[in-house]
Amino acid sequence: MRMQSDRVRTSGVPVAVGHHGDVPVADDESLARLVTQGRVVVLSGAGLSTESGIPDYRGATGARLRRPAPMTFQAFVGNPHARRRYWARSHLGWRVISDARPNAGHLAVADLERRGLVVGTITQNVDGLHESAGSRRVVDLHGRLDRVRCLSCGATSTRQSLDVRLAAANSAWRATATGVNPDGDVDLPDDVLDSFTVVDCLACGGVLKPDVVYFGENVPPDRVAAAYALADEAASILVLGSSLTVFSGRRFVVRAAQAGIPVAIVNDGPTRCDNLATVRIHAPLGETLRRLARLQDAGS
Repeated sequence: MRMQSDRVRTSGVPVAVGHHGDVPVADDESLARLVTQGRVVVLSGAGLSTESGIPDYRGATGARLRRPAPMTFQAFVGNPHARRRYWARSHLGWRVISDARPNAGHLAVADLERRGLVVGTITQNVDGLHESAGSRRVVDLHGRLDRVRCLSCGATSTRQSLDVRLAAANSAWRATATGVNPDGDVDLPDDVLDSFTVVDCLACGGVLKPDVVYFGENVPPDRVAAAYALADEAASILVLGSSLTVFSGRRFVVRAAQAGIPVAIVNDGPTRCDNLATVRIHAPLGETLRRLARLQDAGS
């Protein structure tokens, strides 16, 4: 059913929208007009990476797979048993992340940056796919799975080098994954988890942790500051594939809305900030961003 539309003015540019309750619903042309103004900051979430084979927690793939709760910082640090089980699952799951490739959505964001329309990206994802797609100015708000950090001495190393060490330490270990989780690990039968051997920091023998922000852990202040600095440059915020459930990402949308900065949300499902959106599109990310790129080509 086609919704009755009215006009909403954003930064001097009228954008046509309809309404679904109190939530604006827009078409591709509305989004294209907003993006064409430039100085767009992208805020991306797990929904942008599902087409690369990485499931999300709260969207369609996450709901369908019904995965267990993700690892918390408190459990990882305080429970050696939980930590061993995490590394066993993550050792197999890392291959899913390392083999993932940027999809049409990541490539579209990088293309918009090259055109000078997107000034940067704040991502809640830990897969590094924005950088792989060619985006140059990215704040990895929750860190990167391809890095490892020692909790004792702070030394960092690559996940690839750790993968080699874990493989050598577990050369006789055999396991078959029964499903992939959004945070880079997999589902494994309980009877194979406790036979896995964990390796420690080569520099000091301390506990190694993926350089990502777990649930219950704070985002480093310097990273938050970098994200705010980027968001403060924005003429508009474009949310891609996030339900905005987690405060660490939602705060940038709330801050923008309070400052009168237009917010566009493209997500295949509801978000916690739908009521703050100037433009809201309920649709899969890849096809929507492909259409946006074609509209930009036609208008250039």
